[in-house]
Amino acid sequence: MKQFAAGDLTRNTGDLFEAATVAPVAITKHRKPRFVVMSMERFQALTAGHGSQVAFEVTDMPEDLGNLLDQGIEKHFRDR
Repeated sequence: MKQFAAGDLTRNTGDLFEAATVAPVAITKHRKPRFVVMSMERFQALTAGHGSQVAFEVTDMPEDLGNLLDQGIEKHFRDR
């Protein structure tokens, strides 16, 4: 990911926007990434469907998948 220092933004605004059209760009402060600039299209793609996650309980799982899960958990702890 390309990075721009926060202090250099006024001098490199054009470069920042050009880079952000291709991929997200990190804005650093004290050499640590603090913010991300990206195109609106990429942002909308990332946030589309936001809040549409659904949670299920393991007890709602079909029996055959539950058995596979149990086997996987048992194998994990057996192989440790």
